[in-house]
Amino acid sequence: MKLYEYEAKSIASKYGIPVPRGYLASSPGEVADACKKLGEVAMKSQILVGRRGLAGGIKFAKTPNEAYEVAKQLLGSIIRGEKVEKLLVEEKICIEKEYYLSITIDRAEKRIIYLVSKMGGVEIEELVKQHPEALLKIPVDPLLGYRPYMSRIAAKFLEIPKGHWKELHNIMNAMYKIMIDYDADLVEFNPLAWKCGGGLIALDAKITIDDNSLFKHPEFLEKAHRELSELEKLAKSIGFSYVELDGDIGIICNGAGLTMATMDLVAYYGGKPANFLDIGGGASKERVRKAVKILLEHPRVKVLLINIFGGITRCDEVAKGIIEALEETQSKKPIIIRLLGTNEEEGRRILESRGLQVFTEADDAVKKAVEITKSINNS
Repeated sequence: MKLYEYEAKSIASKYGIPVPRGYLASSPGEVADACKKLGEVAMKSQILVGRRGLAGGIKFAKTPNEAYEVAKQLLGSIIRGEKVEKLLVEEKICIEKEYYLSITIDRAEKRIIYLVSKMGGVEIEELVKQHPEALLKIPVDPLLGYRPYMSRIAAKFLEIPKGHWKELHNIMNAMYKIMIDYDADLVEFNPLAWKCGGGLIALDAKITIDDNSLFKHPEFLEKAHRELSELEKLAKSIGFSYVELDGDIGIICNGAGLTMATMDLVAYYGGKPANFLDIGGGASKERVRKAVKILLEHPRVKVLLINIFGGITRCDEVAKGIIEALEETQSKKPIIIRLLGTNEEEGRRILESRGLQVFTEADDAVKKAVEITKSINNS
């Protein structure tokens, strides 16, 4: 679960990490009032996606009137697919240098590591690809946890004056404590800035909490689904395993393995999956109807691909659910179906009597779905 910047900074501040003075605002008036208290300000859109600055999600203002007008433009706007409902209004900080500092889990090495770089403000994925030499990794022994030598190594790498090494020690020690106390898999300050006149301050903060640990953190448990799209929320309420993707071929399968394999096939043949939707084993007609309806009404889906391997899932039940969804939505979107298994012949008869194309081999169905999608995109 990702935390908003203001939530992450609140935690950081509680652990003694320096952050700019600021106020959370949800109206232009509140933004103007904050500007009166802080002077020149940065107004930062509170959304859960990265690169908001490049998308216009961070603005500056020198006066309350200017802040008010800028806030009117930001609040309610859509930035990288998310609606801006709150702004973090902070004092503008004079900075000389920007660093990158995080603590996360190196899953390949199965251990916690600190990541340190002089190149602050750069996305970590971009940094690793383009400037791997600029990234320092400091492993943490899980039996010992944070140790002061780690901050000394980081301080030398960042060329921080020796008189300020204790500041970095306090920050890195606090980051480790946050990770353990909150079951976080990422605590990141990007940038961690060197202020004009000296001193470190976290200009931006990101914390993500392991979803499996949310039962231990009731203050966040009720917010756990806020990252989901409206369709993801709907699918979750019905009980589907559903993940929103950015393609245009809708995918419905029974079983997570089959669903992932189908997505791989779509990508292999040059298509882009719009989603992951697993209806599970033994899906009833009603369950299939709801799944098909969700994707037929999905604005980005151009072709629906259904791949069913019937064991405890009966192919005739699947077929009836598809037909009911079509009748309910009156959708004209192409549907490509692969059926194999229990009551396959009856399921095939039901679907073909309505003019739907049914395949036995998954490869053939996927190829057809990708072919139709490409034809629609080129028309």
